[in-house]
Amino acid sequence: MSEFVIEHVRALQVLDSRGDPTVEVSVVTRGGGCGRGIAPAGASRGLREAVELRDGDKRYLGRGVGKAVEAVNKYIAPAITGMSSYRFRDVDRRIIEIDGTPNKSRLGANATTATSLAVVNAAADTAGLPLFEFLGGRLARVLPVPLMNVINGGAHAGNELSFQEFMIAPVGASTFSEALRIAVEVYKTLKELLKRTYGPAAINVGDEGGFAPPMKETREALEALVKAISEAGYRAGEDFLLAVDAAASQFYSGGAYLVDGRRLGGDRLLELYVDLVAEFPVVSIEDPFAEDQPHYFRELKSALRGRALIIGDDLTVTSARLVSEYFSGGAIDGAIIKVNQIGTLTEAEESVELLRRLGGKAIVSHRSGETEDVSIAHIAVAYGTGLIKSGAPARGERTSKYNELLRIEDYLSGDSRYAGAGAFRRS
Repeated sequence: MSEFVIEHVRALQVLDSRGDPTVEVSVVTRGGGCGRGIAPAGASRGLREAVELRDGDKRYLGRGVGKAVEAVNKYIAPAITGMSSYRFRDVDRRIIEIDGTPNKSRLGANATTATSLAVVNAAADTAGLPLFEFLGGRLARVLPVPLMNVINGGAHAGNELSFQEFMIAPVGASTFSEALRIAVEVYKTLKELLKRTYGPAAINVGDEGGFAPPMKETREALEALVKAISEAGYRAGEDFLLAVDAAASQFYSGGAYLVDGRRLGGDRLLELYVDLVAEFPVVSIEDPFAEDQPHYFRELKSALRGRALIIGDDLTVTSARLVSEYFSGGAIDGAIIKVNQIGTLTEAEESVELLRRLGGKAIVSHRSGETEDVSIAHIAVAYGTGLIKSGAPARGERTSKYNELLRIEDYLSGDSRYAGAGAFRRS
């Protein structure tokens, strides 16, 4: 196993999809294996998620990551050189130990995430295996349903929609490649529908590649999705299901939620969600309330009686401790999994495995400030989550994940299964 020994670690400042600097790490093993990891960045962040390290000076308007790059080259690299990349979890624990803080604030989650992903990618390359098979073995064969954010609002766009993401899920397909095809057809149809209804400016896109039309109300966005699905020749509720990421912490202020131009209390917002699930084929609601109001998560979950999944993101920040607390407490059906939200693949893996044991849903997710790193495509297949968020089928940092899933499907040569509608069922 000496070929897996880490011989070289180097960090570099590169750019993410918003033009902000981020950290890229390259790792080379004794056996000649090479791995790269690039840290993404979020626009809406949970208060308890791992902390990025930014320079705060004049360069890049304070967004530079020179300090995080230095943290890798000066502290992490010497500590993990000579360790086995095959034992990547031990490497991650060493990184956690070096940082020594509960939120990666010493080294920076951008430094630890990029290094963690680079190490495991180097291990897979050394083993001569694709990452999903290195992590998941020969049983990793389930291709996930893509939750495509095709209408952007909230912190991801400049319109008046309060909810951050309006997503389509192509569940009626029999393969991932077919699912991608029909989703692209709906996306293109939606583009023409929005242009026809609101004018050419309506097809400008937000951070995640979805359109950012001048809409004001939640129902307006959901109605547009249902109409686009129908015009493309498919059936909402059968071929496609819908999902929303409210990201409610972003529009909660002064004890109320600003939704559709109105200030709503928690009880009234809960009623709105129940009504939306009754009116539209919405099967997943992410962060429906502010992260400091978990009692409303529980009340909504109870009110919906399993008709839609309640998913934590800002609430749970990929922390196994928080996932356990809120899942066991009846607040959520599952959680978003973002490696940079917790800082290492190993810690993200712990949350996935916990949800698997508890019968909950893990949704592997990108960030709004993304990169060309395709690790999340492999992670979703490796752990059989059945669900992935990677944005709209547009912009290279988003399509790179979908293209990688196409490659994985092709690599498996018919020995794969598309998760389909079953991905939303609680086990």
